[in-house]
Amino acid sequence: MAKVRSRYVCQSCGTSYPQWLGQCGQCKEWNSLVEEVVERAIERSGAPASIKARQPKPISIDEIPSQDGPRMALSDRELSRVLGGGIVPGSITLIGGEPGIGKSTLLLQTALRNPHLRVLYVSGEESEHQVKMRAERLEQGSGRPPAANCYVLTETNTQNIFKHIEAMKPSLVVIDSVQTLHTAALDASPGSVGQVRECTAELMRFAKATGTPMVLIGHITKDGFIAGPKVLEHMVDCVLQFEGDRDHAYRLLRPLKNRFGSTNELGIYEMRGSGLAEVDDPSQVLLGDRTERPSGVVVAATLEGMRPLLIEVQALVSSAVYGTPQRSSTGFDLRRMNMLLAVLEKRCGFRLGAKDVFLNLAGGFRVEEPAIDLAVVCAVLSSNADIAVPMDTAFCGEVGLTGEIRPVTRAEQRIAEGAKLGFARIFIPHGTKGLAPIKSIEVVMVARVEQVLSHLFG
Repeated sequence: MAKVRSRYVCQSCGTSYPQWLGQCGQCKEWNSLVEEVVERAIERSGAPASIKARQPKPISIDEIPSQDGPRMALSDRELSRVLGGGIVPGSITLIGGEPGIGKSTLLLQTALRNPHLRVLYVSGEESEHQVKMRAERLEQGSGRPPAANCYVLTETNTQNIFKHIEAMKPSLVVIDSVQTLHTAALDASPGSVGQVRECTAELMRFAKATGTPMVLIGHITKDGFIAGPKVLEHMVDCVLQFEGDRDHAYRLLRPLKNRFGSTNELGIYEMRGSGLAEVDDPSQVLLGDRTERPSGVVVAATLEGMRPLLIEVQALVSSAVYGTPQRSSTGFDLRRMNMLLAVLEKRCGFRLGAKDVFLNLAGGFRVEEPAIDLAVVCAVLSSNADIAVPMDTAFCGEVGLTGEIRPVTRAEQRIAEGAKLGFARIFIPHGTKGLAPIKSIEVVMVARVEQVLSHLFG
């Protein structure tokens, strides 16, 4: 095979060099040179016919045939919802998340529990025996027959992977993980920026040419972003973020990018000893079966993507022991909590400056939606006055700096979720339009925080 020519290109100004340098001589940026292939080895060394380059020509958009083929159905309803209804043939999906959060577990159980799919699980981090041990743990006690259509391949060279895919012709390919792959087109080590980008480009060309869908597992950095070049997320069709608190059992699967569906969906799982279990009714799980509610605990009607959720907001207000009062928040933005406390000081006359305030969202969830503001305010004031809020009451609304309660989106879904769980009353912002009356729940419209306090505490 002829030697593959490559060059080093600055990611800031685009200047190319024949060899790597620590600093770009044009823009003076450090560590900005990345190796790029000039002549690809796969095109010069007898590549499979399915991925050899075609000669495209201009064609009218009216002459392009429509390809609304059926999606590949999955037994996992949560994953199907996040992907937009199933896996699209020829698509590439990238899943990222913290180490140990359950990325490999999710995809391996997907491969095991879809017997109608011929799945090739390519592992670059684990041996066949390790994958077998995890598969036995996932299938233990499930009563399912052995997965005869799930094949395991421990390989990191992309050329060898393509040969096995050509011979096997699987319905789905899982790559665990993309940072472990390497291509003969580059001399860089696996996991480097050039290798990750080049391997992903080869996988993308192969998937589009053969119609084989692929799911890639990606590592993340300490800042929570997917490791590698940002262009990696632009190249793939779907980017999913698997997140959750390792101290809690619940995991969230969020779509950050989806070319075939909406990015407003959300998948919720519960980590168990037998793998990840789907959570069909998360609101009921989060609220539990509490018979009484102490002071400082209220229920907020929030949205995670397109799914309405009722989450328990817990607040504790006590006198500060030391000179400077403490402010602590778990699952809610601390700066926004300080803003809401300032609104209560300035607009409502509550003196909270000399008191400790602790806030927690039950279940380990993190909510950034401003519609939870009203529930946070009511929880803080309930704990401060030591008066419990009625158990059959829910709240949703954004609190402004002047103390007004601003409207929120999709209020009818929040109301319907509260009615389904047996709540008798829900507070929503004044001016919310397009609400259909529901007999089982009372809708109370309020315009300012003072009106809510008069309803609750008199």
